[in-house]
Amino acid sequence: MTPTEQLKIVIVGHVDHGKSTFVGRLFHDTGSLPEGKLEQLQKIAERRGVPFEWANLMDALQSERDQNITIDTAQIWFQTKKRQYVIIDAPGHKEFLKNMITGAANAEAALLLIDANEGIQEQSRRHGYLLNLLGIRQIAVLVNKMDLQEYSQDRFEQIERDYRAFLKTIGVEPKLFIPIAAKHGDNIATLSKNTPWWTGPTVLAALDEFKVAEAPDNQPLRFPIQDVYRFDDRRILAGRVEAGSIKVGDKLLFSPSNKVSTVKTIERWNAPEISSASAGESIGVTLTEQIFVERGAVAALETDPPYELNRFKARLFWLGRAPFKMGRLYKLKLATQEAECEIASIEKIIDASTLETVVRDGDQNYVGRHEVAELTLRTKRPFAFDAHSEIVSTGRFVVVDGFEVAGGGIVADDIYPKRTADSLHKSGNIYWSHGKVTPQQRALRNGHSGCVVWLTGLSGSGKSTIATELERELFNHGQHAYVLDGDNVRHGLGSDLGFSPEDRKENIRRIGEVAKLFANAGMICITAFISPYRADRDLVRKILAGGPNQFIEVFVNAPLAVCEQRDPKGLYAKARANEIKEFTGISAPYEAPDQPEIELNTDQITVAESVARIMEYLHVQDEGTLISI
Repeated sequence: MTPTEQLKIVIVGHVDHGKSTFVGRLFHDTGSLPEGKLEQLQKIAERRGVPFEWANLMDALQSERDQNITIDTAQIWFQTKKRQYVIIDAPGHKEFLKNMITGAANAEAALLLIDANEGIQEQSRRHGYLLNLLGIRQIAVLVNKMDLQEYSQDRFEQIERDYRAFLKTIGVEPKLFIPIAAKHGDNIATLSKNTPWWTGPTVLAALDEFKVAEAPDNQPLRFPIQDVYRFDDRRILAGRVEAGSIKVGDKLLFSPSNKVSTVKTIERWNAPEISSASAGESIGVTLTEQIFVERGAVAALETDPPYELNRFKARLFWLGRAPFKMGRLYKLKLATQEAECEIASIEKIIDASTLETVVRDGDQNYVGRHEVAELTLRTKRPFAFDAHSEIVSTGRFVVVDGFEVAGGGIVADDIYPKRTADSLHKSGNIYWSHGKVTPQQRALRNGHSGCVVWLTGLSGSGKSTIATELERELFNHGQHAYVLDGDNVRHGLGSDLGFSPEDRKENIRRIGEVAKLFANAGMICITAFISPYRADRDLVRKILAGGPNQFIEVFVNAPLAVCEQRDPKGLYAKARANEIKEFTGISAPYEAPDQPEIELNTDQITVAESVARIMEYLHVQDEGTLISI
């Protein structure tokens, strides 16, 4: 009777440490080869006048594999009396290390090969660290090519002693070490007479001792949407249940759009309709309310949603040829989500082979090849995720540089704000109040419409100076104008907020809402805020969208050196002395506007010229849409 239990294992090791030979021998010794395949390859080798190599079996099977299998790693099957196995063979040369992220990401256990002749290599240490980073805890180390060391017990014990000591420093406790000679089949399926001193299990016996991970049915539901299909008048959301379970009647929240609907049906392809599904099942669902959902959304029960933020802490293994640099944009992939990302901050860099903290003489703002980093990533839009320690499938990610996977990692634990079902809903009794004075009537009385002139730029660029001069100039023309200054607002409205990226975001959101009220009142609201993040400024633009108000983004552009030379409040000096943390331009980034309505190069033009430019722009808009002076 064919066993139904299945375990996925990954096989890793330094180049030429014998993985392909081991897999070929494993297939032969478990009777898993197609009938006649071994004899066919032996005859081919004989005709070519070359010795038969067990590694050739792996190459032959790989070339004949199903086209649906990823080209990054070979996935092949064999079985014992206890269970079926899927081998995910990840290439071992460091040029192909990135494939291990794909290969090892789905594995529940690992076999790590070390050549008894060559001993522990840098790549051996990196593989150990990467398996640990990916959360694979069931590991057996196979000391291969024992025949080249005359099956020396001392050599085996030396490698075990040294490698155990290394793995212990990264918190990895391998199940066991096994001496093998894959070429001759020693200790793979049967115990070898060449190692009478070895009293432990064979490789197959050790594999059967590994435990199959339980499906994460008891975790919160995570159902990333892979695609949306239309059949007749139905929209079917297709994907794989990564954690938890789902049933008809469940109320789902789709992140990051925060739209809610109820499961109407659960469907499978070429199978009867079902009323529920669990982790590991690929299904389609239809909804009772036809909301717009697209690929990348993550469905969860409304009562237990994932985190939804545009930044998170991570542990990342970098594999790209070019370094992972601050200030550059990359693509982040997590589940079916994709978005641009960048490094917000780097807390620590570690050499994966020595485990030493990397300290550079110069630029510390990048992660080099084969280095591990503890850092904070920021995405250009909110991302749905979980800490890796909570839910594995939505706690892993890869980073793409250009068109290649260049790094991968896990979402680290942190104090992320958890959403609740109650926080996702406004009271049904709250309505926007419309007065009896229309915006058009206000504009007619005031002589201009309300708007928001949003000045953004580094500290010292001239925002506040320009804002107050603009206010006076507009006032002298009989216009209703008022300045919302950053420091003034923090005395009251933002007095409970600090200067972390999260608090900056909330500060700008509050200002945007207040500025909207000013504009609704027919005022020309002038704001002077650093507002360093594009996403936050775009949020204010959206807050003001849909009405008669306009958002005029003014980039007050002055080079950092000029701003630092001016330093009107002495803040740069304090930041350089590490007295101010998260200071924009020094220890925190500033994201310049992509397409501001106005750009003022204040290192080249005067305050008066800057004000005149804004006034001129306001006149240009004199078409009943903004302001008439």
